[in-house]
Amino acid sequence: MTAYTTLIGPDDLAEHIDHCLVVDCRHDLFKHGKGAADYAQAHIPGARFLSMDEDLSGPKGDGSAGRHPLPDPATLRARLASIGLSDDRQLVVYDADNGSFAARLWWMARWLGHGSVAVLDGGLRAWQAAGYPVTAELPQLASAPGRLSQRPAIESPVSVGDLMADQSRRQRLVLDARAPERYRGDVEPLDPVGGHIPGSHNRPFQLNLRPDGRFKPAQVLQAEFEAALGGRDAASVVHSCGSGVSACHNALAMAHAGLRGAQLFPGSWSQWCADASRPVARGAEPG
Repeated sequence: MTAYTTLIGPDDLAEHIDHCLVVDCRHDLFKHGKGAADYAQAHIPGARFLSMDEDLSGPKGDGSAGRHPLPDPATLRARLASIGLSDDRQLVVYDADNGSFAARLWWMARWLGHGSVAVLDGGLRAWQAAGYPVTAELPQLASAPGRLSQRPAIESPVSVGDLMADQSRRQRLVLDARAPERYRGDVEPLDPVGGHIPGSHNRPFQLNLRPDGRFKPAQVLQAEFEAALGGRDAASVVHSCGSGVSACHNALAMAHAGLRGAQLFPGSWSQWCADASRPVARGAEPG
């Protein structure tokens, strides 16, 4: 089958599902365990479940690395292989609807060098709206782990030190995927400090979507991101959010639009604000 590298629609997944590893990434930032409970109730037949907190994040430690630090890449590679992912197998990831959690695994698979990974456009809601079944039956364990080689990364992260060093030069353009009120610092439901990285611009991930939760067409996203970049190269972009999860949605949208080379700040605001010595900006975007 042709490799899908950004998005896949329900019809295409249904046609090729026997050749895919499908992973359910549903999650709720405010209700621990809800994603797993929802999966147990109903999921795409054959889909595995991976937890945002336990599988797609590393140990939080003292919190200085943020709320969802990246796991050790070897540990992640072994976990994906244990559920059947191999070098030649298409990975398809989904969540409830808009892809904000599924995009995290999309980015991480590419970080490991696995390019055949796509997010189900519109998520479980689109799958069911297209008339395809769900089940509570758990898939059988893989008879043997997949063979997932160590390969060059397709996506790369930047560190908090990189961004601190760039504060005066502003060679990077930080795009913050959080809601405007969190970016401005009006409210902050998850982190101890409200506001944003000085110089960053706000691009709420919801702007990537149509009303039904599917992504906008690639050409529309390309025009919107090019306007946001203001003549900058896509490779100058660093995606950020609250904890490095919804930022991946903007990374996926840019890749789908053909704008490659942007990086991710995995710790995002939760890491930035964990150190009181780092500067904090509040209010509207810089002029």
